[in-house]
Amino acid sequence: MSVFERLRTGLRRTAEQLVGRLDGLSAGRAAGGTAVDTLDDLEGILLEADIGVAATGRLLQAARDHRGDEDLRTLVKTELVRVLESPGPAPLIDAKPRVVLVVGVNGTGKTTTVGRLARLLTLSGDQLVICAADTFRAAAVEQLEVWAKRVDADFIRARPGSDPAAVVFDAITAGKARGRDVVLVDTAGRLHTRANLMDELDKIRRVAGRAVAGAPHETLLVLDATVGQNGLAQARAFLETAGVTGVVLTKLDGTAKGGIAVAIASELGVPIRYVGVGEQLDDLVPFSATEYVDALFEPVW
Repeated sequence: MSVFERLRTGLRRTAEQLVGRLDGLSAGRAAGGTAVDTLDDLEGILLEADIGVAATGRLLQAARDHRGDEDLRTLVKTELVRVLESPGPAPLIDAKPRVVLVVGVNGTGKTTTVGRLARLLTLSGDQLVICAADTFRAAAVEQLEVWAKRVDADFIRARPGSDPAAVVFDAITAGKARGRDVVLVDTAGRLHTRANLMDELDKIRRVAGRAVAGAPHETLLVLDATVGQNGLAQARAFLETAGVTGVVLTKLDGTAKGGIAVAIASELGVPIRYVGVGEQLDDLVPFSATEYVDALFEPVW
């Protein structure tokens, strides 16, 4: 399937929740429903799709201010694209190697995401070092080593229980010496409420900056879309401690809460860089606000 087709399929449940009900509301409005009833119903639809309070308020205001022939469906679609584009594009990074730190809580699909991201980067022509900075979960390290072999990437690991910051330093040093384009670092999953583990992330960032100027150049937070608004609390904590520059939103195919992407853009001001829309190898796709919203409004029913 094409990227757009994978998006359409992965967002089917969200489309049923959001766009299916929105179309029903538009039909009711055409049949003589009042403007007040329409706005009340629209608010409920948006909140239940986990679009969030701030973005919902923005969409309702756009509906109130609207004058003209544009129907409700088109108005909401246009405004969703605007919200999702509001954080702006990811900055261009001129560094070699480019250090990408991947962070998140346990169970978000972080290590699998690192493997899929490695594949995407390799397909774009980058040569990689994959660094297993999770020194606690042996299974995660073994899984990453398999991914590294699949994409013909260098693999750096540490002994169990060793200092994660030290292995990150070693990986970046190896990447510089070998002329690699990207050092992709998988960190241990950690609860955002555990101060000691969050401090460890801060140490990794400081050590990375000593190894190469400006590192980490990207810090991607992996969020599980199925947790909906609870993911915002996780994200805020990582934003404060880990300097998150972008979000990878996973497991969209398993939820009707794909509206959380809108809440992330609106309330956190952080760009979504990639989305996971399935279980297959190529089901991690670069994020585009226009394609995301088009896929919602042209679902696979």
